[in-house]
Amino acid sequence: MRVNHIIMVLIITAWPLYYLYELQLGAVSFLLLAIFFLYISLKELKIVREQIKKNEEKPKKEKIK
Repeated sequence: MRVNHIIMVLIITAWPLYYLYELQLGAVSFLLLAIFFLYISLKELKIVREQIKKNEEKPKKEKIK
């Protein structure tokens, strides 16, 4: 995810999460944020794995005698 998208999602969800915090349900907002950041990290991990896989698929250069 782009950094701009992450910031926009956090800004948009800030008010509802604060509302939960006011109702003594801060653990719910913490859980939702933890799930959101887990989702972001899994997407980034998938991208990194694909890049590593692409690097391994490149043919090795052969020496010509």
